[in-house]
Amino acid sequence: MSVAASLGLTSPVRDLPKVGPADATRLAKLGIVTVRDLLLHLPFGWDEYGEPSAVANLADGKQATVIGTLASISAKRSMRKGLALTEATLRDDSGDVLRLVWFHQPYLVNQLHKGDRIAVAGMVKGRFGVFEMRNPLQEKVDGAGPKRIRDLMPRYHLVNGLSSKKIGGWIELVLPLARELDDVLPADVRDRQHLLPVAEAVRQGHRPDSEANWRDARRRMAFAELFELQAAFALMRVGMAAEPAEPIPYRQEVIDSFKAGLGFELTTAQRRSAWQAFQDMAQVAPMNRLLNGDVGSGKTAVAAACVAMAHSAGLQSVVMAPTEILARQHLHKFRAYLEDSFPGLTVELLVSGQSAPERRRVRSAAASGHCALVVGTHALIEEAVEFANLGLAVVDEQHRFGTRQRELLRSKGTGRPHFLAMTATPIPRTLALALYGEMAVSVIDEMPPGRTPVETEVVAPPERQHAYELVRAQVAMGRQAFVICPLIEESEALVARSATAEFERLGKEVFPDLRMGLVHGRLRAKDEVMDAFVKGETQVLVATAVVEVGVDVPNATAMMIEGAERFGLAQLHQFRGRVGRGPGRSYCLLLSDDPSVTTLERLSLLTRIRDGFRLAEEDLRIRGMGELMGPRQHGMSDVAMQALEQPELLSEVRQEAERVLRDDPGFERHPALRAAVDRRLEQTSIS
Repeated sequence: MSVAASLGLTSPVRDLPKVGPADATRLAKLGIVTVRDLLLHLPFGWDEYGEPSAVANLADGKQATVIGTLASISAKRSMRKGLALTEATLRDDSGDVLRLVWFHQPYLVNQLHKGDRIAVAGMVKGRFGVFEMRNPLQEKVDGAGPKRIRDLMPRYHLVNGLSSKKIGGWIELVLPLARELDDVLPADVRDRQHLLPVAEAVRQGHRPDSEANWRDARRRMAFAELFELQAAFALMRVGMAAEPAEPIPYRQEVIDSFKAGLGFELTTAQRRSAWQAFQDMAQVAPMNRLLNGDVGSGKTAVAAACVAMAHSAGLQSVVMAPTEILARQHLHKFRAYLEDSFPGLTVELLVSGQSAPERRRVRSAAASGHCALVVGTHALIEEAVEFANLGLAVVDEQHRFGTRQRELLRSKGTGRPHFLAMTATPIPRTLALALYGEMAVSVIDEMPPGRTPVETEVVAPPERQHAYELVRAQVAMGRQAFVICPLIEESEALVARSATAEFERLGKEVFPDLRMGLVHGRLRAKDEVMDAFVKGETQVLVATAVVEVGVDVPNATAMMIEGAERFGLAQLHQFRGRVGRGPGRSYCLLLSDDPSVTTLERLSLLTRIRDGFRLAEEDLRIRGMGELMGPRQHGMSDVAMQALEQPELLSEVRQEAERVLRDDPGFERHPALRAAVDRRLEQTSIS
């Protein structure tokens, strides 16, 4: 009985032969949990080894495939570093010899034997007729030639411990199950768009007859994935329109009072975004809007104006932030923007760090209608929290919250509140439409006057001491500094360890006389450490990407980013936004251990470009869609993300999804599509 015959699409990958617990964990990091997930994990590229070649025709630096007979094979250790080596010689049919070396694969001496006929594929090294392959792919062959080693060899996205060869072997076992995949694309959509059926696309995606077939397969799978998303969004828009909200009429005197109390002029982009929100809030259909603005562009002021308008209609508002320190920051800002200008408009805080009596008092004020706005964290969605008349829900950094959390927040009123999401990650418009297609999008693409530009400098390895001296000079002036450590790989434990090691090294060797703090994602006391930094009790904060958003420390004027080449431009810009928030001259130092021209040119863009949207577009151009948002945020495969580089494709996908929904409300006649949409709606990447 074949492996495929004993498994189904929903079978866990751990049931496959040679998938141990460690491999199952690694696959899960790639989003591969079931056989279906494995089949849909298409390669992102190919190594072209070409047709089998004679040793005499090999060329240095070229990929090649060679078939021959093993003349010798043995395991040994290298003289210098004691590395485990497997060495072999392969004799082709002309009698010419190719040397083979495998590192860290001693088990091969038990799998391959002298006299075996094998095919090998890899990069060729050598000249003058003496050639070698290091760590080549290998396969025993019979008279029919190689089955696994082919002209095109797939390259899959990986994590440490997995290889394309391993993944390709598992896919080979389950590829017959591709015929059981339900096609989410209706036949008429496939016909109009000239797309392959799903089973054929999966087969050609993993084992194409040509590169053109592989591209056709990827196009079909990208279209289907975007179609699922847009179908889910279309269904959500219909559902939201059917749930009425309390209309909030626009009142000019409210905005006049709000602007008078601000103490600064709103930018044109802020006024435009607020007006778009006011128009939405005046409707019976609940507002569902994303406010997309750069760090420091003034999103909170726009949200505060919306709160003031809701209050004027007798409705309450709620603002949810991902961390306690960010919630407290919002509390101070909303109070400053609103309480003096609108007598009777009270702003309260609800976070888990408060005392039980204080939480009870705030819950009572919300339930009785005695406060206009409650700012808080996840504590807001606890069962005991209720509002007398909730009219507006605001979520900051909305990608940090899952669908269920946002829905729980929306359900805290008697009707459906208007909804405003804010994000400080500048997102190009095409990507915003793909990720948040059920939402209207407002863009604040203009910075308020008076923001101090951050002087950004790329620091090459020999100049590292200069960076330390600048930090020390800023601290001597009474300022504070951040040191950001890079994400080495997708492991919170490793990131925490690297940040801890850097904290200890700096404390011993570089800044032994300075007060230092450490914060990372696995630290339980994150808020306490951040609070000490905000209060100025620590002078230098060593951190991972947890400080990317939200921390407002006007006294911080210097930032060192270690391993800057490992971050995207958009993320580096987010980090940079943590300094320059006060009147002092501020600095961002990008330290790179990679002195290559390509790396330094990419990083130097930050020294010239201060606009987050322009940098996000550069990230898109240089690193691609998937890199811009990061795999945890975008919730889409690289196939779909790459397809978004064709804006007209997204428009076609959206039109097709809306056409199908018009003809079949609820997708009842398309059960495979409905099931896929339901899966999408359960994912945290959709609000």
